[in-house]
Amino acid sequence: MAMQLKKLSEQVIVITGASSGIGLATARKAARQRARLVLVARNENALKQISDDINMQGAEAIYVAADVANEADMQRVASMAIERFGGFDTWMNVAGVGIFGKNEEVSMGDMRRLFDINFWGVVNGSLVAVKHLKTRGGALINMGSETSDRAVPLQGIYSASKHAVKGFTDSLRVELEEEGAPVSVTLIKPASIDTMLVTHAKNYLEVEPKLPPPIYAPEIAADALLYAAEHSVRDMYVGSRARLMGAGAHYIPRLLDKGMQRFMYKLMKSDKQADHRDNNNLYTHKTDLLERGGVGGTARETSVYTSAATHPRTTGAVMLGSGLALMALWQMKKRRQHTSGTSGAFDASSYGKTRW
Repeated sequence: MAMQLKKLSEQVIVITGASSGIGLATARKAARQRARLVLVARNENALKQISDDINMQGAEAIYVAADVANEADMQRVASMAIERFGGFDTWMNVAGVGIFGKNEEVSMGDMRRLFDINFWGVVNGSLVAVKHLKTRGGALINMGSETSDRAVPLQGIYSASKHAVKGFTDSLRVELEEEGAPVSVTLIKPASIDTMLVTHAKNYLEVEPKLPPPIYAPEIAADALLYAAEHSVRDMYVGSRARLMGAGAHYIPRLLDKGMQRFMYKLMKSDKQADHRDNNNLYTHKTDLLERGGVGGTARETSVYTSAATHPRTTGAVMLGSGLALMALWQMKKRRQHTSGTSGAFDASSYGKTRW
């Protein structure tokens, strides 16, 4: 079966982590394009409100309260999608949690719980999704991070989980391609995004954490996810810094080490006293229904790099137009020089002597 991804308006899309942040921004954008949605998160009350809002706007959404770390829950999500819509065309593994603190200070239990959500949640969702997608075609989209390519201090276990997501996603893609399965597999790698990640994270620092700038709006990440739902693409970076971090990790790893030692600690620490450590959503849901957390500075509403990736035809046309315009200016300049040179032999000769 040849791989063919549908237009968003013809798709049924499963989104985990849909109660806040990137997942919520993606759900709202997809609804505006009339995709039918299956929204997944732990917070049932938040999911109900989001689904009600989407349905009132003329789109169609159902919700399933589930924990991505539970394989049976993910199987139940797929069953609900099949029961209501006859199946699904795209599955997005967006759910994730964070921990801030030095590796030696974070408890082993918290590390394991983060991996249960960030890594095993992706594995559970992916394996359930591809079992269905192999029979009808579609897209699997996993949420990685710039830390999938380059780990950062004070987010060690988070970085490790995103490294693991990359390894699993890359290997799964090759296996599906080798057997000719009609499934597009994409890894999304955002830079710092203004979501609820910091607010929801478990914090071991003495102050409240923040994300290093530049920080991008969650809608930019949503654009990347929805582009991957319609176009078969291997990797997508959100924000130019994510791409630069990946390149730097490959070409100048030790220089990045030194830079992080000097700057990253300051960039990830605020001047606010740390809240109570138990105020997090590592084990249970907390505040939801918000796309942005407002932690770390004003978010950039656009990314030239990501816009170029999600609008390649427009970008190509602009680059071609710019190239033609520059060529026309260059030719005009040459013609003027030629005209100036032939209009008066004396002046041209004098100019030449003066120049050289």
